[in-house]
Parts: sequence; structure tokens; C-alpha cells
Amino acid sequence: MDKQGQSTANGHIENRTFDEIRVGDTASLEKRLTLDDIKLFAIMSGDINPAHLDDDFAKSTRFQEVVAHGMWGGALISTVLGTELPGPGTIYLGQTLRFRKPVRLGDVLRVSVRVLSKEAQHKRIVFACHCTNQNGETVIEGEAEVQAPTEKVSRPRAVLPRVRMAERARLHEMLSAAEHPEPVSMAVVHPVDEVSILGAYESARQGLIRPVLVGPRAKVQAAAEAAGIDIAEFELVDVPHSHAAAAEAVAMTRAGRVEALMKGALHTNELLHEVVKRDTGLRTERCLSHVMAFDVPTYPRPLFITDAAINIYPTLADKKDIVQNAIDLAHAVGNALPKVAILSAVETVNPKIASTLEAAALCKMAERGQITGGVLDGPLAFDNAVSEAAAAAKGIVSPVAGRADILVAPDLESANMLMKQLTYLADASGAGLVVGARVPIVLTSRADDAITRLASCALALLVTEQHKKVGP
Repeated sequence: MDKQGQSTANGHIENRTFDEIRVGDTASLEKRLTLDDIKLFAIMSGDINPAHLDDDFAKSTRFQEVVAHGMWGGALISTVLGTELPGPGTIYLGQTLRFRKPVRLGDVLRVSVRVLSKEAQHKRIVFACHCTNQNGETVIEGEAEVQAPTEKVSRPRAVLPRVRMAERARLHEMLSAAEHPEPVSMAVVHPVDEVSILGAYESARQGLIRPVLVGPRAKVQAAAEAAGIDIAEFELVDVPHSHAAAAEAVAMTRAGRVEALMKGALHTNELLHEVVKRDTGLRTERCLSHVMAFDVPTYPRPLFITDAAINIYPTLADKKDIVQNAIDLAHAVGNALPKVAILSAVETVNPKIASTLEAAALCKMAERGQITGGVLDGPLAFDNAVSEAAAAAKGIVSPVAGRADILVAPDLESANMLMKQLTYLADASGAGLVVGARVPIVLTSRADDAITRLASCALALLVTEQHKKVGP
């Protein structure tokens, strides 16, 4: 008889003793193979064979795609023996396995064991082991020998911790611009260190940008040599220093030679000083603001946070522009009607807390058509903005509460702290962009990894495409 699932009854795990087991008894389980299963097995075992982890390499193998480690299926056999039949108290003595077919992503493996023989003196049992996929094809088969328990064991089932895969590549997938065949032309300002030159190089390789390097020729070339890359195919505009690089890049943008900017190895203020010049800069009727697009593993949707880098203590008029800038960026990545939470410390209007008054005013502006393209609500405390349970506990009825796409912080300090808390405590990864100017501006940091730089360039490409459709 098939004893699948008996160990889960009433939240307990229970064995079958040697005397209870009969020849022909069976047990089984089913498990679908996911990419996280493959990665977790690789982490546990240290087996980083690219046939299991690298799509490009796997295409060159006989299977033409990523497949599971062979012993992943073997581990599932151990699961059946250790938790179902015989169950707790079983001692593994030996195992033979023959791998007949690969297990591919999405395959559902049915793992079965059947009692072949019993040996009473040493309480040993031999099992036939058989693994089939959803098509009924045998993928693994073999035999296992165990020492079965002689005493009954019934224990509460252990509650395992939830494993969260913090995979930064998901951010690039979220912001993928692959459907846009033309890269954006981007002036990379003063790329005289390895980090900034590599960011431009990798983004170009991915087809996201067409870089124009603006900086002292000798220093740019030295940075490329130190990074071990060849930049001969890139246009290089020779200028004497970082101030000149910022001025030249802005002038090139005004002249239409490039469509976006990326900060290299110079201070943000140095670049933005040229950007905001009234007569020669890239200003529009809106104020500039910074938006971070985050992929938070514990949150079910992309999350935009603003403004953590430009406006220190924004006025109500500034916040109107900050909100509109963030909404427009959300539109560019495909969210047609983003939900905007205006954050404060509380969810009620309190005259003693200025941010609650401004939140209420911004919501009224949206009602009157002064802010368009999104659904606003505020003031909302952070928990009420991102947790439907927290919002329900407070009795908040709102289309935004618990489902926010955009978080608008009261000031730069709170936005910056929130952004870094998500990064360092919640395994979040983000891509940042300055918006509100004539062109998108990628602000990079020395702490940014490659995927963050790639995703930021993807954002810039999407914003540029949006500008072409609807105008800046």
C-alpha cells in the first residue's frame, strides 16, 4: 500500500517500524523542479557546474538547456525514506542510482520507493527506487538499503525557515529593455576609474547604451587598461578635467548628440551644477528629483522610492514635481496607473506634523488634476503603505494602502535611510535615475554592482523611449 502523506497527519511526522512494514509496501512524493531548487542545491553542495546554472553554456550541451543536478533526484529518494517509509529513525546503508533522462526546469518528479525484501536479524530492508517525470518517463532508478527503526516515533513536524533567494539579476529582468532594438546614446561623464568605465562597457555590451566617453583621454584610457577592456570602438571626447567633462556632456545633450547622461568618477554636485544652469543647462519647468526602482524579495511588485539624493527638504511645490516625475518613470517601465503612497510617521492628518499636511494637499492636487497618471493616498505610515494586513488592522480603506508602487518620503533623510535599510536588511536591489531634466541622468556610486548599473541604464533607455512617444 502507498503510505504517501501519512507523516503529515495532524502536523506530525511518524514512522513505520520494521515489524509493521510488508514486502510490496510503497510510498512516494511529488516535486516540481524550479530554478530556486537548482540554485539552492548548488549552494548546499558547492556544485556550480555551468550545465545547471548558465543558460548560455547549457545550450551547448547535449540537453540544450539547464537541467537539475543528478543528485537532486537522489536527495528526494532520501526524503521519502527518511520521512515516509520507513520514516524517522531510518539509517541509510547504501544506494545505487541509474540516471536515465535529465530533469528539466518545470518537470514534476514523482519519487516512489517499494519494499523488495526484509532481513530480520539486522532489521534491514531493500527498496526499489523509481523516479518518473510528468510524462511517465523514468528519469532515475535504483535500489536503497536501510536499517529500519524498531520503535514507534511520532514527532511534531519541524517548521523549516523560509529560504529567500536574493538574486540581483531579477532587477535587470524587471527593467529589461530587450524589446527596444536601439540603444540610447549616453554621455559618460569623466569615466576615469575602473568602476565607471566598466559600467559603461558592460551596458554597451548588453545593447542598452551607445556610450560617448567624455574626459581626459589619457586617464580614460588608463582606466580601461586597468579594467582589462578595449574601448577603441567607443567615441572619446578629450577634455582637460572633470569640470570641463560635465560642461561638455551637457552641451552635447543640448545639441542633440546624446540622449542621456551617466555620472562617472566626479561628484554628483559637479555634474548637476551644469545640468541646472538656467541658460546652458537641461532644466525643464519641473524640479529635478531622484527615483530608485527597487526589487524587494519580500514585496510582490517593483517599488519606487523618491527622493533620496537631490531635494533635501522639498517644498510642497517641489513634492508635486517629485510625485509627477516618479509617476512618469513608472509609466515608462509599463505601470499605466501606479499607486502612490505619500509617507509620514502616521496615517492621519496632524497639524503638528508638516508632512501629513503636505500629503493631504498632494492628494487634493491629484483630485484637481494638478498631478496626473497615478492614484495617490496619504498620509500613510510605511507599514500601512506596503502591508495590506497593517492597513486592515488600522481600518484604512484605500486603493493604495498595502499595495503601493511608489513611496514618496517626506525628505531626503528619510528616503535615504529607507532606501539603505531595504538594501542592507531586506536584500533589495535597486536602480536609480535622476528625472525632471530634459534627459534621464544615471547617478552611479562606487558601491553599485554591475547589475545595478545595467538596470539603471535600462531605466534610462525606457525613459528615453517614453520621451520620444509623449514628449519630455
